[in-house]
Amino acid sequence: MRSEKKYMVKAITDMIGDSDYCYFVTYAGIKVQDFSVFRAKLGAANARCSVQKNTLIKKAAEALSITGLDAVDLSQSTAVVYGKGDCGAVAKIIGEFGEKCEAVKAKGGYVDSSVLAAADVVQLAKLPAKPVLQAMLLGVIQAPARNLVTVLNAKAATIVNVINAYKDKVQNAN
Repeated sequence: MRSEKKYMVKAITDMIGDSDYCYFVTYAGIKVQDFSVFRAKLGAANARCSVQKNTLIKKAAEALSITGLDAVDLSQSTAVVYGKGDCGAVAKIIGEFGEKCEAVKAKGGYVDSSVLAAADVVQLAKLPAKPVLQAMLLGVIQAPARNLVTVLNAKAATIVNVINAYKDKVQNAN
C-alpha cells in the first residue's frame, strides 16, 4: 500500500476510533449546495461529515477489529458522519435531510461497538431525544417507591381518620 493510502487509513481509523458514533451515508446525485447545507446541519449537532473511499473505510475497520461491517453496503459514494455526543440527534438529522433530499440515505453505522444496518439507523432516528428517554427511565425507576409511599400513606391516613371519628363521637357524646 502506498504511503498516502496508509496515511488516509490511519486518519479514518482515528476518526472512527475517537468518535462516539459513526454513520455511513450515501450522497450520490446531491448538489454541492445541498451537501453544504447537510454539513452545516450536522455541524450544529457537533457532528462532522467526511467523504471517504470505501476500500479505505474497510481497511480502517479491519485495523479497529470491527466485525460485521460486511452487512453495510459500502459501495458507490460514501460519506462518514461522525462525532461525540447524542447519536440519536445526528441520526434524526440524517433521516430528516434524507426525506427532503432523496440522494442522502443512511447505509449503516457503528455505535457503541455495534454495527448498525440502515434500518437500525432509521429506528434510532425515531427514538425520542436522550433527555426524554432519561426522564422516562427515571419515572420507571421511581414508580415502585412512589407507589409504596402512596399505599403506606393511605393506610396511615385510614388509621388517622378512624381515630378522628372516634374522637368526634366521644366529644359529641359528652
